[in-house]
Amino acid sequence: MSKPTSYLKYIYVVLGLLVADGIISLAFLSTMVNFLHTVGGGPYRVTGPNGDTFLMHGEPKGLLTNQGHTTNGAGGTAVVLVGFGGLIALIKENKSRKRHGKSSPIFRAWAVAVILSWLLTLTALIYTYVLTEQTSGQSIDIDFLVLNPYPTKYVPDSWTPENWYKQVLKLPLEEEMVRKAIRQNLRIQTGWRYNIIPLFIIGLALVVLVVLEVLATRKNRGRYGRAASSEVEKPVEGSR
Repeated sequence: MSKPTSYLKYIYVVLGLLVADGIISLAFLSTMVNFLHTVGGGPYRVTGPNGDTFLMHGEPKGLLTNQGHTTNGAGGTAVVLVGFGGLIALIKENKSRKRHGKSSPIFRAWAVAVILSWLLTLTALIYTYVLTEQTSGQSIDIDFLVLNPYPTKYVPDSWTPENWYKQVLKLPLEEEMVRKAIRQNLRIQTGWRYNIIPLFIIGLALVVLVVLEVLATRKNRGRYGRAASSEVEKPVEGSR
């Protein structure tokens, strides 16, 4: 009897990649949040059009952060539910096949979780890139800042953190250390946004493999048990 088709070994590999990328995503987000609560909040010393110095708030009133929460949920789900939960599901699956010759209900439940997690990542990907595109091309009105200095927040428009701090760097900031800190964190913000793409692709690969495994398990239902029992029932040579 031919060996039943199985994609489990590929699932292990892709699952490891997904967990690693999910951890990277969470690390990016943690660094971004820390920045927003420290240097990102300002105030910043800016040189006005007439040469006078004034303080501006580091964050605009319309700072958009929901896309970050969505991505945080996608990354956390990929690491905890899909990653660590997947290890448990795969261990249970192997035991169930060896002992009972059938798939574990825990594995099937995990397969559903894998699909839902990928859909959350897809949502985060679309949401983040749409907001970034919608808020790109805006500029900060320095006259508004002069008339509304710190602690008033910049009111016009809505901004993603990435697009806001890109425009802040175009202002005549007086402190080079602040400019350097913003520039460094902007690289992290851009890296976080780009990292959603591999998180989506790896998640999709895992979905495909898990679905193929579920279908193969249904097709080969009972073969695990029959293959195991045939080995046990094989007559020993010379026993007749």
